[in-house]
Amino acid sequence: MPRVNRRHFLQFAGSTLAALGLSQFDIIRQANRYGQVLAQDTPRKLALLVGINNYQAGIRALKGCLTDVEMQRELLLHRFGFNSQDIITLTDEQANRQNILEAFENHLIKQAKPGDVVVFHFSGHGSRVKDPNPINSDGINGTMMPYDRYSQNTRDAGKVRDIMGKTLFLLMYALQTENVTAVLDSCFSGGGTRGNLVVRAFEDTRFGSGNAEASSEEFEYQKKLLSRLKLSPEKFQKLRNEGIAKGVAIGSAQRDQLAVDAPFDGFHAGAFSYLLTRYLWQQSISQSVETTFVNLQRSTEDVAKSENIVQVPLLEVKPRSNHKRKPIYFLKPTRQTAEAVIRSEKDGQIEFWLGGVSSESLESFTKGAIFNLIDAKGKPLAEVEQTSRVGMVGYGKLRGEQRAVIQPGALLRERVRGVPTDLTLEIGIDASLSNQTEIARKELQKVNRVEPVAVNQQQDTDFILGKMTSEYLKLAKKEKTTDTNLPPVGSIGLFSSGLIPISDSFGIVGEPVNAAIQRLQPKFKMLLAGRILRSVLNKNTSSLKVTADIVPDGTRGDSSTITSRGAEESGLATQRIKTTLQTLKPKTEIKVHVKNQENRNLYIAVLVIDSSGNIVLLYPADYDSPEDASLVVPGKELVVPNTGNRELIVKGPSGFMELLVLASTEPLRNALRGLKQIARSRGTRSGEFLGLTGDESVTAMESLLGDLDDTTRASIAVRGDVRGVDTTQLAALSATIEVAE
Repeated sequence: MPRVNRRHFLQFAGSTLAALGLSQFDIIRQANRYGQVLAQDTPRKLALLVGINNYQAGIRALKGCLTDVEMQRELLLHRFGFNSQDIITLTDEQANRQNILEAFENHLIKQAKPGDVVVFHFSGHGSRVKDPNPINSDGINGTMMPYDRYSQNTRDAGKVRDIMGKTLFLLMYALQTENVTAVLDSCFSGGGTRGNLVVRAFEDTRFGSGNAEASSEEFEYQKKLLSRLKLSPEKFQKLRNEGIAKGVAIGSAQRDQLAVDAPFDGFHAGAFSYLLTRYLWQQSISQSVETTFVNLQRSTEDVAKSENIVQVPLLEVKPRSNHKRKPIYFLKPTRQTAEAVIRSEKDGQIEFWLGGVSSESLESFTKGAIFNLIDAKGKPLAEVEQTSRVGMVGYGKLRGEQRAVIQPGALLRERVRGVPTDLTLEIGIDASLSNQTEIARKELQKVNRVEPVAVNQQQDTDFILGKMTSEYLKLAKKEKTTDTNLPPVGSIGLFSSGLIPISDSFGIVGEPVNAAIQRLQPKFKMLLAGRILRSVLNKNTSSLKVTADIVPDGTRGDSSTITSRGAEESGLATQRIKTTLQTLKPKTEIKVHVKNQENRNLYIAVLVIDSSGNIVLLYPADYDSPEDASLVVPGKELVVPNTGNRELIVKGPSGFMELLVLASTEPLRNALRGLKQIARSRGTRSGEFLGLTGDESVTAMESLLGDLDDTTRASIAVRGDVRGVDTTQLAALSATIEVAE
């Protein structure tokens, strides 16, 4: 095993995170703005939420749109104080063209007064039609597809009943309030499936791309709206060219990109809607849009599930407005941050909605997790232990002999997550392996803690094993993946769920699948270790007060800050948060400044997951006495690397890395002892960064989980078949850094 140099270079070409494709940073740019776009107390808050999974015959069904509507509804009710009677939901056959338009007019336009808040959410297929008066050079207009797309009117034979973007502009223009947010989780490009994902766009084979024609009733409806609004066609065209009509509009993808319907652990949802709403459940303090932007950027828990294809959400605000500086939904959250909200209680069984739990952590909220039932000020009233989960709905009971009044709408905060003792890596078997798929399944079953699954858009996959085809290569080039060395056609390797090739996982052309799986076994171990490590990330739920600055080239003014919930809520982390993304050039030296803002000692570890999925321990690097080296006393700041003869330098080409900071109230004895043994076996000297590979990486991460479980059980009883991670004993922070040429 080669020794890791003191001057350690981290490679970034197509990292395990970034190679998956969907730009986390771009989603995060928009999500933060979304999370700030609605904020003043208003007489009324109105919402129309539309979700369509099942369309008329002949249109591919989706799976996550009803979940999107439910996620949005629960968020508006229990985080932003909407009244249930002021939220209308239309799903599947209810969401026909007439019902959508009538609900918009009667529920939103006729009721909303100046100063009221309006939210319109659409999840479903998008498409494109010819535009007689286009504002884009391609001559087409994006549409929302209602349930009844195909007209039964003989004069409209061959035309579609889609709701055009032009119509949505006029509907928003008709609202009397400026506090309007439209969220569109659909797209206008592609269609069909992409790896283990379903694309939220529909292109009828009877029409060329964008060559469908809108129905006559659509244009007649637009004329009616123009007349009612006293808008001339010329004025309407001028306003459309300037931008949106009112408030803020958020689209889940650019005009030529794909929005995806993704399988998670037991349910489907729009990757965009899930990331957005989950973040807003956990947004700790009222912030400006710029600060929200930075904090959501740091939220990397969902990257492995949502970053599968290039999907850059689109944000538009009314021209010459200050809406970017207002909070989300033009509203300050009315209630505390939380991971769950109680729906009901019957015969001692409590049902709750897990809206604030990230997809990365879902498996740790199946059984054995412990929540604090909190009051309006966030004070714990009782403990609820989770016994099961179906999709995003959890079930549990009060612990022990506790007594508490359980009311629907009460909030739950994570106290302990129950990490399964048998986390596995789920590898999808792609059809590109053709007659070798059964061989692949049998060979993968032989690999410890690897589970082969079908790629059928039904169940979650971590990665896909497949053969590079000319079609897949074309897709990878189109997505402009950061990996410039794309594998050749005919080689076998790993893809993301969205069919983006994973760096350094492909072999030679003609390699048998059993040989490829044998070759990939160390890679599987590294990816599994990374999954175990990410299972403890809890910066949005930890009550410990910890901050970490990532400082490039010693310039503190250009640093980027990641914080725990405890630090944010204590007001210790808001002053130095920058409003720009941390994008570094190759050959940039970075240092990590970790501050213990607790009144007790903390034990710190700093790690990085590099472009190939390798885990590198940056601190502690004193392998003679690692426990003492990791201790940071109250109020003190640790700098990593902390000696002059060590440097941490990023290296191109463009890509991403994930930096992790662990702060524990107790020393991680078993993990540190194991790392010391690894260092000695390799001859790694104290002060050198330690790279983990293969089985040793899994062993080290399992030891880490064991230490955290021991610390947790010393203060609270936990089920024996899970490993507990206590938010009062650990802060595990994560940040993704982009390297751009």
